[in-house]
Amino acid sequence: MATSVDVRRDLASLADPRRAEASGRFLQMVPGGYGEGDMALGVSVPDQRKVAARYWRDLSLAETTRLLTDGAHEERLTSLLILVRKFTKGDEPERAHIFDTVLANTSRINNWDLVDSSAPYIVGPWLMDKDRSVLDRLAESSLVWDRRIAVMATFAFVKAGDFEWTFRLGDRLLHDPHDLVRKAVGWMLREVGNRDRAAEEEFLARRYRVMPRVMLRYAIEKFEPQRRRDYLSGAL
Repeated sequence: MATSVDVRRDLASLADPRRAEASGRFLQMVPGGYGEGDMALGVSVPDQRKVAARYWRDLSLAETTRLLTDGAHEERLTSLLILVRKFTKGDEPERAHIFDTVLANTSRINNWDLVDSSAPYIVGPWLMDKDRSVLDRLAESSLVWDRRIAVMATFAFVKAGDFEWTFRLGDRLLHDPHDLVRKAVGWMLREVGNRDRAAEEEFLARRYRVMPRVMLRYAIEKFEPQRRRDYLSGAL
């Protein structure tokens, strides 16, 4: 049976100090950055996916969780990639355990790439046919990662043509102070528009003048140039 030590060994063999330095800057693992205090190994995401594919069957949930709770950045991302695979293939009890594991460790899912690699594929799918009030709780959290998890989880609903929670959280987080949440809300509104442009524009109509600029820019990114200009100028 594989262990977290095996995964760490394989990731360490792929580490590149120059990539680690670049990743540290990109993910703001610098003093004052949102990723301050984290450590990058310098392993590319495609390589991490290969490691996850190699180990997801043989690594227990306990060992996978160990990677998530005390690993470097790429070790945590790899653990989440493994959890996504286990969740997709698992039965109901295993899926429930993985969902609970993710929610119990949101303080370790502490960068946008970690959130975006897990929330739409574990949190959202688990809640598809269940009480979604946990998303309200996450949206009220002081932890930016909880709030981004709440928004990004709605991607699963949007793909199924269900926009209610994207709009609900969009209203709740319309004036969120953090750019990473503002961008997530705008992104999910854009995804709604990709499927139902009228529904997105109905939401924007009463809000676009007051929503943060970055949120609006993300939301209208796929609109025609003149339509984007009209929104950005407040001419509608």
